[in-house]
Amino acid sequence: MKFSHVGIPTTETKENENYLEGAKLFVTDFATCDYAIEFLRFEDDSPMPDLLKTTAHVAFEVEDMTAALEGKEVLIPPFEPMEGVQVAFIVDNGAPVEFMQVSTPGEGGY
Repeated sequence: MKFSHVGIPTTETKENENYLEGAKLFVTDFATCDYAIEFLRFEDDSPMPDLLKTTAHVAFEVEDMTAALEGKEVLIPPFEPMEGVQVAFIVDNGAPVEFMQVSTPGEGGY
């Protein structure tokens, strides 16, 4: 497991947001931020869990998503927000944690 980024919910529009239609979510690309910060701005009717909408998360790259999720409390099951990137969220001690499996190691971002 390797640290990837920190995700911070916001209500402010940020430059270069990408829209994830299924999640009704605008997200910035942490790969272009000097400090690996991803900002998440949710539409009012976003189906994403309230915990993710209101609490910052830390994200890690994993080599095997299935193994990483084993025995964990899954908040959001694996999905593919963009080609080559699989994402899932767990809850650890009340906080959301993101796991990312990237098909090209070292690449990432949205």
